Amino acid sequence: MDIEGAKGALSSGCSHNALPTGILFNEGKVTMRMDDIEIAQSAKVRNIKEIAATIGLSEDDIEPYGKYIAKVPYDRLQKICGDRKGKLVVVSAITPTPAGEGKTVTTIGLIQGLGRLGKKVVGALREPSIGPTFGVKGGATGGGMSQVYPMWDIDLHFTGDIHAVTAAHNLLSSIIDNELVRDNALGIDPTRIVLKKAMDINARELRNIVTGLGRDRILGGVPHEGGFLITSASEISAILALSNDRADLRRRLERMVVAYTFENKPVTVKDLGCVGSLMVLLKDAINPNLVQTFEGQPVFVHGFPFANIAHGTNSTIATRSALGLGDYVITEAGFASDLGGEKYMDIVCRESGFKPDCVVVVASIRALMTHGGGLVDDASTMTDDALKAGLCNLDKHVENMRSYGLPVVVAINRFSFDTEAQLSIVKEHCDELGVRSAFSEAFAKGGEGAVDLARTVLDVLENDKPDFHYLYDVDEPIKTKIETVAKNIYGAGEVVYTKEAEKAISQMEANGYGQLPVCIAKTQASLTDDSKVKGAPRGWTLTVREVNLSAGAGFIVPVCGTLTLMPGLPKVPAAMRMDLTDDGRIIGLK
Repeated sequence: MDIEGAKGALSSGCSHNALPTGILFNEGKVTMRMDDIEIAQSAKVRNIKEIAATIGLSEDDIEPYGKYIAKVPYDRLQKICGDRKGKLVVVSAITPTPAGEGKTVTTIGLIQGLGRLGKKVVGALREPSIGPTFGVKGGATGGGMSQVYPMWDIDLHFTGDIHAVTAAHNLLSSIIDNELVRDNALGIDPTRIVLKKAMDINARELRNIVTGLGRDRILGGVPHEGGFLITSASEISAILALSNDRADLRRRLERMVVAYTFENKPVTVKDLGCVGSLMVLLKDAINPNLVQTFEGQPVFVHGFPFANIAHGTNSTIATRSALGLGDYVITEAGFASDLGGEKYMDIVCRESGFKPDCVVVVASIRALMTHGGGLVDDASTMTDDALKAGLCNLDKHVENMRSYGLPVVVAINRFSFDTEAQLSIVKEHCDELGVRSAFSEAFAKGGEGAVDLARTVLDVLENDKPDFHYLYDVDEPIKTKIETVAKNIYGAGEVVYTKEAEKAISQMEANGYGQLPVCIAKTQASLTDDSKVKGAPRGWTLTVREVNLSAGAGFIVPVCGTLTLMPGLPKVPAAMRMDLTDDGRIIGLK
């Protein structure tokens, strides 16, 4: 079956996340459908040189990584883009559920839908992490007929950006340990090293470790507690994504606080004198990656995921380049409005000067049912009453994005088994809220299935004027900023802090770091800090367990509830279904 055949099959059957892989219902009959990777492998796409040409980039402006991927030197982009600025649309979603919302699919579908309408559109998406690709989430390149190409490369090693960050991070960690082993001229307290090690694989067993074991210092180092975090949670990932150029990258790296002395003074990368080596390792990673959708629209995939534990968005350089090359730019804020959405507005926009023109909030019928008490594995609970009860979650996310003075469009990601009555319930509810809405069938139909959504977004961009503003003032005390986000975005009634968190906040303010925005780390599965709580509760208590400083990135990271910065693997990891055929094809990648 070629891609046109797959399109026809998907159009008559179910959407993503609805049924086991490879199974499709068609008029009551069970048929077979192609997996996402099979659809991608059947796609007819153009050489990346042709894609680059559509936005005014010549062969001399790009550095191809094979036929379908290219890096674009950022300094070339700066010269080409000038001061031109397109319209910026940010795609967010309701709180994620096992039923699926389809945020990335909808994002890519919207790009393709605008392309179908003859618009000069450029996408700006974050890079996937290998950790969740082999864990529970799978890849992050869309699905069905709305994908960026080639998914197998993008979801795996891609151009090596994440590997470069991993290498830079661990080199820095090794230099710190070497300082301890030698004369420790900086007076680093081994119990106050705040930089952990990093790897791009889910490994819960490495969250907390002891390093430096051996017969003596030279053979083993200085014993101290440490651990690993996933690379996308590394401050270097955030620094790379937020930097404007190499000079800015250098300044931010130098500001990183990696440890404290016995006198309780911060130790920075500049103090260690190793910023040059980090710059060398990151020399290519700073350049955005250019790929394409199935329908030939250019997309910059650059920056890092995990808006639950990081800021989790496309890079500043890539987004600014897209704004200079396209009339419309579609970007994605990871997870829901309470995480990626809030962080995009209060961190990314503050750092970059971006001012979004519109926000799209993605929802699905089944996901809303889940927020209303429905259980994905119990069909009897997935009722219209559950749907109505779950609309409160959509309401909160619309409210969140409106609080920034931005017009909102609700994208209802339509599944084949959604009834007309259920779709009407959501549509009419959006009308009552006074928010525009449109159905999307981007998974099954690609750009064709997102044309109505694209038209709605265009109408909003034309007629609704944004009045963008931040949620809080960075000059406010750290606790005030945390509580403003918790109460206004999450719906919390109060915030409590552990003794460790209180101590960390006091120290940061004493050291002059109090005037930074907050990048709150909490579960993505709930508006609360408890992943089991659905809907949109009000008046609950947020617990801040620890507070970390990311001085180079330019924000403070309060960690809430039981969230960890190193994910673990599920009972049956996605890795268990992947393989490589004898002819070199990857199978089982989602």
